[in-house]
Amino acid sequence: SSLKLANTMQLIDYFYVDDADLKKISEKGIESILKELDPHSVFITEEDVQKMNEPLVGNFDGIGVSFQIHSDTIHVIDVISGGPAEKVGMLAGDRIIKVDDLAAVGDSIKNDWVFKHLRGKKGSKVKVTALRKGRNEPIVFDITRDKIPINSIDTWFMIDKNTGYIRLNRFAQTSNEEFSEAISDLKKQGMKNLIFDLRGNGGGYLNIAFEISDQFLDKDKLIVYTQGSKSPKQELKSERKGEFEQGRLVILVDETSASASEIVSGAVQDWDRGVLVGRRTFGKGLVQRPFVLPDGSQIRLTTSRYYTPSGRCIQKPYDEGTDSYQQDYERRYKHGELLNADSIHFADSLKCFTAAGRVVYGGGGIMPDVFMPIDTSRASDYLINLRSKGLFNTLALEWVEQNRESFMKKAPDYDSFSKEYDKLNLLSEFEKFAVENGVRKNEIKKEWVNSIVMDCLKEETSDTNAAKYDSYKDYADFLLSDKGILSEIRQKAKQEDEKTRKTNAVSDKYIASTLKALIARNLYGIKYYYMTMQDNDEELQKAIEIIKDEKLYNSILKK
Repeated sequence: SSLKLANTMQLIDYFYVDDADLKKISEKGIESILKELDPHSVFITEEDVQKMNEPLVGNFDGIGVSFQIHSDTIHVIDVISGGPAEKVGMLAGDRIIKVDDLAAVGDSIKNDWVFKHLRGKKGSKVKVTALRKGRNEPIVFDITRDKIPINSIDTWFMIDKNTGYIRLNRFAQTSNEEFSEAISDLKKQGMKNLIFDLRGNGGGYLNIAFEISDQFLDKDKLIVYTQGSKSPKQELKSERKGEFEQGRLVILVDETSASASEIVSGAVQDWDRGVLVGRRTFGKGLVQRPFVLPDGSQIRLTTSRYYTPSGRCIQKPYDEGTDSYQQDYERRYKHGELLNADSIHFADSLKCFTAAGRVVYGGGGIMPDVFMPIDTSRASDYLINLRSKGLFNTLALEWVEQNRESFMKKAPDYDSFSKEYDKLNLLSEFEKFAVENGVRKNEIKKEWVNSIVMDCLKEETSDTNAAKYDSYKDYADFLLSDKGILSEIRQKAKQEDEKTRKTNAVSDKYIASTLKALIARNLYGIKYYYMTMQDNDEELQKAIEIIKDEKLYNSILKK
């Protein structure tokens, strides 16, 4: 069969009527072959290999700023402490207008453009011109690029005097060192219990998942084993004393927690080391091995499956093809399992047991010990439209740019932030801003009866009564003259109004907390975004409730 492919390429090369791009054809062919195997065996071009590796390697060469493009201008959101940009005096809030001799404004400026021109080899130089509020003239920064760390831990902080919180966004080369640093710092602040947030964490390196699992488990406990038809069974057991083997542990997971996240979650659950809170994880239990091709491109080929200590393979089925596999989230939502744990059913054949005898299941992700439904209130049309247009980030950015100097005099640090921020009323300002950008909140119907009658008229073809009347007006007169129907219409209108009021109240709460968190991030750094959002995070609040209540915690683990 391999000769057949080689012969085909040779025939095309020798006899095809036109000059053929054999590189492009072979790459398309490899992609098609791998697609027939499983959803995670992939071909990666030479150009894309570095892009895919960079977030996991843990660093890149650049100037050390976080940015956001708004109104065709590059806005500096954060300057990395100790990085090249900070050393020459660049500040958050600066607007980059030129890179070397190239204009950095206009609708052609996208993220890829910024990466291409601000990143470069360590030691190379770049001239960045920026505007700063309060300065009449542009500022020119001569910056020497250097290694810039890409942190895999978004933040860590103390929730209360006993409970620490760590959020890990991926399992990169540096993640275990970052984790140890976070644990050490939290312990110095008095941490006894830990909430470890793996929501949205799509995975990373298997060996790093092993190392972080080892932080929670005492010596010689099986963490994960891998096995394939051409790969012998390989067991990975905890080897050393971890940083957090004692103390209550809650891990947050959701439907996007995958691969390495599932290894850690599965090991912790199978050994009854901690409580899992959230929703069923993604279900990626396949291990890929990279094979480098002569031109520098790569095939990442599935070579084995991984299994949790209890013997669970958490890979979800993919026998119906890649397209069906990619639609699994939509199926879960339609089936109701993101809203109700009772909608999730596992076959008895997939049943396994934890060390304490609790029943767990394989075959499709890790099911948490405590289920939390997805918050559908944040999926209203109003909020979706606000997010899709980027209005939260835009207003937060504009407000900080206009008020940074005066506000920072009142609140120079995060400890004084809430007191000063809560004096503001940005919610009404945001509503006006949203209207100016074409997004309106759901309005309470002032003309209850007329509005509902009009709805009825629009649906008149499905109403057998409508056929008896010569016109919309006659049908409307009938609806308004019948006291029974009029009463139903008014009742329906009141219900609609009440529903709208509740939706708007939820939206207002979400908007207020999100704006506050984004402004805190822009003023003080990414850590403070999560600290500000925690009160509005129902899953985190459930984790806090469980970790504070020793009796509840132990009952879940059957201790």
